[in-house]
Amino acid sequence: MTTDPPAPVSVPAEPESGRHFWERKHADGRPDGAKLAALRLGANREPGTVPQMWRYYTTLNHHGNMTAALRAEHVALVLFAVHQQSQPTLMHTRGISVGKAVAGLRDSGKFSPEAVDRRFTAAATATSLNEAAHHLRGLVRQMRNLPNPQRLDYTQLYWDLVAWQDPAKVGGIRRRWGSDYFLNRDGNGAATPTAG
Repeated sequence: MTTDPPAPVSVPAEPESGRHFWERKHADGRPDGAKLAALRLGANREPGTVPQMWRYYTTLNHHGNMTAALRAEHVALVLFAVHQQSQPTLMHTRGISVGKAVAGLRDSGKFSPEAVDRRFTAAATATSLNEAAHHLRGLVRQMRNLPNPQRLDYTQLYWDLVAWQDPAKVGGIRRRWGSDYFLNRDGNGAATPTAG
């Protein structure tokens, strides 16, 4: 008996103005450094508790309730701010999943493939969102420091992190990340061209 693979998390189309901070139009095509610094203050902090970040959330609610969407947006905002720091171009690019972005990091030759494998495995198998965020932050720092920085789809990451918090969906997210990371590799672990 075969089972159908889990459907990928649906990512709504980006509106022209951008719902999330990383989707918005910014002067000179990238966010202001002071805004990014405010977002980085959220690292290792509870979502919604850093006043400097309040204006950048789209998921705060009038009752002050913690939601999966708020947790996911908080992590994505912090990761985006770390990734975007000192970059002349926008690091958010649609269509580059976490797995594909980390595969690009692995294939860059700047870091040991085994070390990237270990860090990505730690992120993918994390048992809490905070633990996953910690490992992802290390990966985006490495992506940022490549000679040609590796970009990432932060909208897809946001939806992945929302689903991550649902025990019934986290397995599907992990499988998709792994598939995107290892798909099209030869027997030695090197990337191979995709067909088509």
